[in-house]
Amino acid sequence: MNQHGQRYDRAQQEIVRASVDLEVLRMLDLGVGTGETTRRCLEAHPAARAVCLDRSRDKLDAAADVLGARAELRLGRFQDRLPEGPFELIVSAFALHHVDRASKADLFPRVAERLSEGGRFVLADVVEPHVPVSEPTPLDRAQSVVSRTDELLDALRHAGFRPGVRWAEHDLVVIAASVQ
Repeated sequence: MNQHGQRYDRAQQEIVRASVDLEVLRMLDLGVGTGETTRRCLEAHPAARAVCLDRSRDKLDAAADVLGARAELRLGRFQDRLPEGPFELIVSAFALHHVDRASKADLFPRVAERLSEGGRFVLADVVEPHVPVSEPTPLDRAQSVVSRTDELLDALRHAGFRPGVRWAEHDLVVIAASVQ
């Protein structure tokens, strides 16, 4: 496994670690992609069921093969109305760099509304590092709006969250946020 793969795998592990102290019956995955994040979270929370959102039918089809009957897959965008909560856990892994800052600022308060009392939002993504890094995570910069970690933390605070960095390495970060 190359450095990018090792960091991605570690970020996935940290997403799960950020949720293990919760009793999760319902989770929401914003930008489910291949289903890897949801799969790992469902393994850690055997009583949970997931609602998974993605804008790509192909990604949803791939996730369906991985997740089976414990996940309800929905075609949609971050800008759309979010599925009805409450959810004890909401995750978004490597998806929010696909939307601009205004869309993130609009999304975060809506995420807060969907969390159950004591629930948590766990966000993992590529960030703009404070210093240049060798071998940055490969992504299409023309299709990405990469934020700095402090910008994400500020946007989450502004939306009513108490965010904290759970893990950061190279140009990846995992943030866990609870509603204040």
